[in-house]
Amino acid sequence: MKPRAHVVPRPPRSERALLVGHAGRYGADLPRSLDELRRLADTAGARVLGELVQRRGAVHPPTFLGKGKLAELKELAEEREADLVVFNDDLTPSQVRNLEKELGAKVVDRSELILDIFARRARTRESRLQVELAQLQYQLPRLTGMWKHLERQAGGIGTRGPGETQLETDRRFVRERIARLKHALEGVERERETQRRRRRERFRAALVGYTNAGKSTLFNALTRAGVFVEDRLFATLDATTRQMVSPARELVLLTDTVGFIRKLPHHLVASFHSTLAEAVEADLLLHVVDAADPDLQRQMEAVEGVLEELLAEPRPTVLVFNKLDRVGDEDAVAGLAARFPDAFLVSARTGAGLDALRGFLFERSAAH
Repeated sequence: MKPRAHVVPRPPRSERALLVGHAGRYGADLPRSLDELRRLADTAGARVLGELVQRRGAVHPPTFLGKGKLAELKELAEEREADLVVFNDDLTPSQVRNLEKELGAKVVDRSELILDIFARRARTRESRLQVELAQLQYQLPRLTGMWKHLERQAGGIGTRGPGETQLETDRRFVRERIARLKHALEGVERERETQRRRRRERFRAALVGYTNAGKSTLFNALTRAGVFVEDRLFATLDATTRQMVSPARELVLLTDTVGFIRKLPHHLVASFHSTLAEAVEADLLLHVVDAADPDLQRQMEAVEGVLEELLAEPRPTVLVFNKLDRVGDEDAVAGLAARFPDAFLVSARTGAGLDALRGFLFERSAAH
């Protein structure tokens, strides 16, 4: 009998995606926002085939896009054989249903895409609980659309009976699961609070910043922690705290936190509150900025916006411009130094400027 040849299984095919934006929502900022959406889609494992933008007109309530632009999108999806269409804005449940019916492809919005990335990246029990809570809170108002066999709106003639009963059962199940997740997270928060109480006498600093600004690389360079680093968005979800000790025995507790992004879904901010509490309770925030990013000002504003939402009152904050080795232009570096005279200019990769930053942190610790 002839032996069977060993068959190597093929890796799963990446979803083929098109990106869709509306100029009325972003104006001149749309190209940058779509570029960010492209990176989010890549992080989620999709292969981006192209993008389409509606430049004129208001949002069309039933399908988000106008009739002509929707027809153009359908033609493009068929031509490129796309099986996923990613919108740069949040969609209503009815818009998703109408678009999927018209396009014959899966449709996700920006928030759902970010939630998917967080679900893939969650490693600890706490982050898994937080992500599941955010997903369920996002899905609860959309449950009606998840029942493909219920083509008509819930309620009214022709919809009473088993279908509606199943829908209500699912809603009750989701609400109960949300309540259990919140209870579990309260327990995790109590454990964290116990840890934070022990640390309150120590000087604590937290790294905050836009996702992919190099926070984790900087954290590793300062503490030798070995935290996972990848050149993709949201490589780190879990807060990690390590000690820094000076030759004079000054001690700094440094925490690496999840990165922020423009239009971070509200459910995620709420769910990750216990993780972000490490930043909320820090004695000093180190706002890490990618010095080589041409869009750094808008990214700084996005981080400041999330911090305003989290913090009851402002925390002392110091700017740290990272990735100095990627700037290249000496005039650009001098411009940053002149514009932000109190900021630290560093490169976590080469070590440039790190001694000055360490010295500053130990001075603050000694004065604490």
